[in-house]
Amino acid sequence: MNTFTVNGTAYALDASSREQTLMHFLREELSLTGTKNGCAIGQCGSCTVLVNRKAVRSCTIPLHRIAGKHVLTIEALSQDGDLHLIQQAFIDAGALQCGFCTPGMIMSSYGLLISDPSPTREEIRLALRGNICRCTGYQQIIDAVELAALRVRELGTIL
Repeated sequence: MNTFTVNGTAYALDASSREQTLMHFLREELSLTGTKNGCAIGQCGSCTVLVNRKAVRSCTIPLHRIAGKHVLTIEALSQDGDLHLIQQAFIDAGALQCGFCTPGMIMSSYGLLISDPSPTREEIRLALRGNICRCTGYQQIIDAVELAALRVRELGTIL
């Protein structure tokens, strides 16, 4: 299969797919700049997206390896101008500073809450271990994920 989807839209892989990463494709070809280029070696987590509902570092994935898969970026979370409940929880908990790491943190949180809507603080820390934030000290981020998890449980869905 030589196609994949990004935020519900299908794309075809071609010969240039071997030469670029998923992050490069998202940012340069699709102008989805919510996926940040922080380190380009998979260390900071700013480029985190979901591939088949799992949080991954898009800077380390060759584009050709996502054939047949579904990619979700931060841009797809808000609907009709309304923030996703995880995005709103980050605002409500004061988990924002400079904002550079925020999309990656939110996507890692989304991946966690898909698989576990009732994570402990330790499980949240573990899920975010690959995301670096230089501004917040992580407490507000963990609080935001806890708040989002509460809202997911109250709604019965992450969508």
